[in-house]
Amino acid sequence: MSRRVVITGMGTVNPLGKNVEEFWENIKANKNGLSFIDQFDASDFPVKIVGAVKDFDPTVCIDKKEARRMDRFTQFALYASVEALKNAGSDFKDVDPFKAGVIIGVGVGGLNLTESEVTKFNEKKDKVSVFFIPMMIGNMAAGTVAMKTGFKGDNFCTTTACSSATHAIGEAFRKIKDGYLDVCLCGGSEACISRFALSGFCNMKALSQAEELDKASTPFDANRQGFVLGEGAGILCLEEYEHAKARGANIIAEVAGYGATGDAYHMTSPSPTGEAAAHAMKTAYTEAGLRPDEVNYINAHGTSTGLNDKYETNAIKIALGEDAAGKCVINSTKSMVGHLLGAAGGVEAIVTALSVKNDFVHKTINYTTPDPECDLDYATDKNREMTVNAALSNSLGFGGHNATICIKKYTG
Repeated sequence: MSRRVVITGMGTVNPLGKNVEEFWENIKANKNGLSFIDQFDASDFPVKIVGAVKDFDPTVCIDKKEARRMDRFTQFALYASVEALKNAGSDFKDVDPFKAGVIIGVGVGGLNLTESEVTKFNEKKDKVSVFFIPMMIGNMAAGTVAMKTGFKGDNFCTTTACSSATHAIGEAFRKIKDGYLDVCLCGGSEACISRFALSGFCNMKALSQAEELDKASTPFDANRQGFVLGEGAGILCLEEYEHAKARGANIIAEVAGYGATGDAYHMTSPSPTGEAAAHAMKTAYTEAGLRPDEVNYINAHGTSTGLNDKYETNAIKIALGEDAAGKCVINSTKSMVGHLLGAAGGVEAIVTALSVKNDFVHKTINYTTPDPECDLDYATDKNREMTVNAALSNSLGFGGHNATICIKKYTG
């Protein structure tokens, strides 16, 4: 049995907005959501800029006592899930609860909490909170959302570093397509802007050390120097097409394909050949019933690191072929919000779906200097108002994890 899968709701909190509408307006306006670190004293760090969510109030939709017992990444996930259901216009109580699932990717989990609790532990082991373990573990985002919604179907956390959210969306797509679920809340969440995390990323030379906001996240630019650590959540409500149609749902777009591969190459570097990432893209658009020349937009992983951007460029050329790749418009949402790690694919899937729905591709901001090794069209000049019938969203994670989803325009 093979069924169609559509997007009927979306929710987000990220550096450019605390709901989808605000986020999309800022995306269209090419706003830079990055900011200087003010969560802690960063004067002794070479990195000064992050993609932080400012003035976040979880009690808008979470009881104050409950919120205190949730790590920030879980708060983000629940907040975005509430919006996604509201956006979908249903609580899905008409669906068998065992056919309603929650799959939320988290790359790291409660790293801030771990830092603070380890500090307590080093003073006295009895000071560690009784809530530390259930608050810290990455699967608690999916578990908490299920508790709040009553969804009793597939419920798990994908943890594949920067590919976590895209894997979550892809697995949810497959569960619905193959008949195991009728509806699923899926995507990713992350909140690990802390001294501890910054130290680790700084020491591995992964982060941008730019001192100006418009020079920090510069995907595909010859002067790119690393990614910007970000936080947030992006959650999609995926639904079986016939059920969505029967209830008169506002269908945003259709998820039509999913590819997942492994580089089997290196702990942190993507494979120079791009072969495995290309295979994920090919699998996604082939499952969607498309030729490579029918894919005219790709929301790239586009991290602003030296290796990722040139190797992803290679992968796109292999996946589409040189001619089709040259005609495809590519962009990087990370130029505006930074790298949201396990949440990145969820937020970028929202952008991809809205780009397909609205025939609009946002500019990759902060680009100034061409790189001969990154020689495709990255929409660095301006926003593009163009017909987008089918698009890919790529995520490439540490460990060699590659995931791509294909989103098509909904045509009934």
